[in-house]
Amino acid sequence: MSIVVGYLATPEGRTALEAATVEAQNRSTHLVVVTSHQGNGRDERVRLDEERELDEVSVGLELRGVSHEIRLVARSKDVADDLIAAAQENDGSLIVIGLRRRSPVGKLILGVNAQRILLGAPCPVLAVKPALAVKSPEE
Repeated sequence: MSIVVGYLATPEGRTALEAATVEAQNRSTHLVVVTSHQGNGRDERVRLDEERELDEVSVGLELRGVSHEIRLVARSKDVADDLIAAAQENDGSLIVIGLRRRSPVGKLILGVNAQRILLGAPCPVLAVKPALAVKSPEE
């Protein structure tokens, strides 16, 4: 059994990774981090930044004692299909995704990838949103 998480270096991605890490620790199970990169022709600086970010993710998971692997997929591919495939290939017991905060009208429309994952997943899906930033009265 494993937990599969969709990760990008965004507040939503970091929130999903944290939730998936806690679930993996609680269940004593393997964590599969699925992330994408820009593919061919990407700037060397961007590539190095992505590698550094993923190294930090891996080190953080190791420090917390979480068995894991990081799976890179090309950004041109379908993210929903990649997460569903990772869950199927790794006997996924849970998929964790991050959702963006939306306006009241936008809440009527779920993101396309999130909707496809919810409908096509072979296991339960945990959807999380980042915490709201607390503003001081002076702002």
